[in-house]
Parts: sequence; C-alpha cells; structure tokens
Amino acid sequence: MKYIIAIIKPFKLDEVREALSDIGVQGLTITEVRGFGRQKGHAELYRGAEYTVDFLPKVRMEIAVSDELVEQVIETIEKKAYTGQVGDGKIFILSLEQAVRIRTGEKQDEAL
Repeated sequence: MKYIIAIIKPFKLDEVREALSDIGVQGLTITEVRGFGRQKGHAELYRGAEYTVDFLPKVRMEIAVSDELVEQVIETIEKKAYTGQVGDGKIFILSLEQAVRIRTGEKQDEAL
C-alpha cells in the first residue's frame, strides 16, 4: 500500500477528484493549505496598494491506495492538475505499513 500526498491548485480539485473516482479511488482527504515553492509567492494590487503574497492557496490531497493503483493515480493527478504554469504542484509517495477500518476491523487493502 502507498500513501499519496498531492499539492495542487484549488481550481483543479473537482477535475482531479472526478478522474480519480473514475479509475477506482474510493476515498481521499482534502485540506486547504497555503504555501510556496519555487515561485516564492507574488505581488498583488489591492485598493491601489501593492502587497506581496508570500503563501499561495493550495489544496492538499491525501490518498491511500493499493500498490496496483499507484501508477495510475499518479498519472491521473499529473494529467488533470497540469496547467503548464508555475505552481502546478507536487506529488509525494510514501510507503503505508498498515491500514485498519475502525468500524469493521478490516486490515490492509480491504480497509481502503
């Protein structure tokens, strides 16, 4: 099993979620986050005053998947979150040692 964390632009969330559902991902967790990468934020104009936005709004997706789905999930996120602009995001893949469904006690892939 793998634990996939993807940081994407907020307006791409619905498109990515629908595509992941289409390939069989049954659940994911979303958190609204703020951060920066290589773009280091940007300057904005508000009521005639310019100010710097250091942390940009992003969405953090967390998905636990079986080993068989990992490559397909990664490809789907890459394809659907892509805009070609700076700040499209990142995908991190971690090993997941164990999963347990609290309600039923199911373990490992059955718990996903």
